[in-house]
Amino acid sequence: MPESGQTTTQGHISTGSPANGVAARRAGLLVTLVLGGLTALPPLSMDMYLPALPAVTEALRSPAATIQLTLTACLAGMALGQLVVGPMSDRWGRRRPLLIGMVVYVAATAVCALAPSAELLIGFRLLQGLAGAAGIVIARAVVRDLYDGVEMARFFSTLMLISGVAPIIAPLIGGQILRITDWRGVFHVLTLIGVLLTVVVWRFLDETLPPERRHVGGVGEALRTMRGLLADRVFTGYMLAGGLAFAALFAYISASPFVVQEIYGASPQTFSLLFGLNSIGLVAVGQVNGKLLVGRVSLDKALGCGLCVILLASVALLLMTSGVFGEVGLVPIAAGLFVLMSAMGLAMPNTNAQALMRTPHAAGSASALLGTSSFLIGAVASPLVGIAGEATAVPMAVVQLVCAAAALTCFLGLCRPWRGHQRKTA
Repeated sequence: MPESGQTTTQGHISTGSPANGVAARRAGLLVTLVLGGLTALPPLSMDMYLPALPAVTEALRSPAATIQLTLTACLAGMALGQLVVGPMSDRWGRRRPLLIGMVVYVAATAVCALAPSAELLIGFRLLQGLAGAAGIVIARAVVRDLYDGVEMARFFSTLMLISGVAPIIAPLIGGQILRITDWRGVFHVLTLIGVLLTVVVWRFLDETLPPERRHVGGVGEALRTMRGLLADRVFTGYMLAGGLAFAALFAYISASPFVVQEIYGASPQTFSLLFGLNSIGLVAVGQVNGKLLVGRVSLDKALGCGLCVILLASVALLLMTSGVFGEVGLVPIAAGLFVLMSAMGLAMPNTNAQALMRTPHAAGSASALLGTSSFLIGAVASPLVGIAGEATAVPMAVVQLVCAAAALTCFLGLCRPWRGHQRKTA
């Protein structure tokens, strides 16, 4: 049975408690857009900045590997922040931690625009990520509060459509900003977006976790809850599969500005267009997943298919970048990256849905573990893509291949989808 205030698999919202009844009535288009905005914050923070990476390298007179740490710092901050915000939201509700996080995010982003050195920029990108984690983890927890079963999988696919617009337009905006100002203007725009999103959250997002469903314990209980979640083999399998798939995606995000612009000579605007095209593929496949596959094909089958395609695309990219097929131009590389990105539309929503369906009792903590694992693994993968310098794309392809193979191994070895599994509800 779905818990109070959640939807059933038929999509009807129960209003078992007054607090959750208000949230349930508001869980229409407006709340969908708010949650989409929160999940769009990470790609906005990352992708709008991507076309500026070479310019930041030159302006701050730092090596490319050092400037890539600004991505790693933001990603690591988003990972670690979720471990704090997730349990907080299970104890104090969703609104208060979210609003605090958004205010700190705005302040940190404003300071990034003024950073005079790479070291200071890295530090405040870390703080930006720590604060921005609130939007990521609480958006997933709110979805778990309101939805269950295949409806939750469909809603995650809907969020992918909304948040997927961000990586499509963010590099385009970043590229256009660089035409009229320098890289600092990117952070000015991000600050404004943060302010607007904070106001929208304060005005329109109701509390979705009523007091009777909150945890009353402190840090000790939060750690015990997370330990119990990690002891669930199937949950851990989905968590690792999703995290490793995300790492393959982030290897592309971190390396592509240098691969496309420095190795293949594309302009920042061309890079932005290619990045947007890849994001369209991800969104389109996500919508096929939510509108056509969910309810007709098991989530595990769709997930397994997505992971296999990511693995095959990674193999193709390694063969092309290592010279097995001789000299290849930008078009074949861009095609391989497009296939890899598009397959994420099957992997990402289904790992989240399958994992969270096992954890209705601790949605905040489970969401934190899902997000933290993804961002930490991605943060480790980021500097590896530049380990051989800026003149080769082979490290990017190797990292993607290793992550894709490990994701598929975790899915098959820990989740064992051919056996089926019962949802854990307590």
